[in-house]
Amino acid sequence: MSAGLEADKSSSSGTIEFLKVIIHALILAFLVRIFLYQPFNIPSGSMKETLLVGDYLFVSKFSYGYSRYSFPFGYRIWDGRVLSGEPERGDVVVFKLPRDNETDYIKRVIGLPNDRIQVRRGQVFINGEPVEKVADGTFETVDETGRKVTVPRYRETLPNGVSYHVLDVVANGTFDNTSEYQVPEGHYFMMGDNRDQSLDSRATYRVGYVPHENLIGRAQVIFFSATEQWSVFEPWKWGSTIRWSRFFDLVD
Repeated sequence: MSAGLEADKSSSSGTIEFLKVIIHALILAFLVRIFLYQPFNIPSGSMKETLLVGDYLFVSKFSYGYSRYSFPFGYRIWDGRVLSGEPERGDVVVFKLPRDNETDYIKRVIGLPNDRIQVRRGQVFINGEPVEKVADGTFETVDETGRKVTVPRYRETLPNGVSYHVLDVVANGTFDNTSEYQVPEGHYFMMGDNRDQSLDSRATYRVGYVPHENLIGRAQVIFFSATEQWSVFEPWKWGSTIRWSRFFDLVD
């Protein structure tokens, strides 16, 4: 009888220890997600070719400090940001859409507070000076009908030296020629790298200037990437539907 009791106690103790490990792991994962790195996935092509539909990436929550939007449900614990940091021109940033303060967007910081931003014939001007933009080959993408198309690709270099590719799907597109935008104090001007297929700060009626408080974090690294045909339940297709070469690519 005593041997049976000892076995039951041992089994019960093992179960409790296992549950403790699980609970501690969940708490640690929750804290990491809140204060350090949060995973996001890319649902649209507005940041091609830097980010593709089906990319999964880690965003550093500590890069710009913490605001109400750093935490679940966006409860206002305090005003503004604590441990505040400023984004640099060219950072790829996840932020809450100012129009509803709920939708997550990801774009590139082009304009800083008090900057004047304008687009003329597809070229960005910052404070009256043109941003360097040179032709750099082509990029194959998919249009609205699902048809593969090849579009011009350019290398854009900001005044601080940050360089990246942008796409020009439509010559003289809707936002290729704009009036001049004056970025308010405490706000940022965001643009997608896929310039003709990005709803960003150029659309003041939908996105507009992004308050510092709305920044969630800086996109750091892609940890997984797959095409829209990928399914976790079809491992025999993983070889062709997972973009293995994008794993652990830094986001520039």
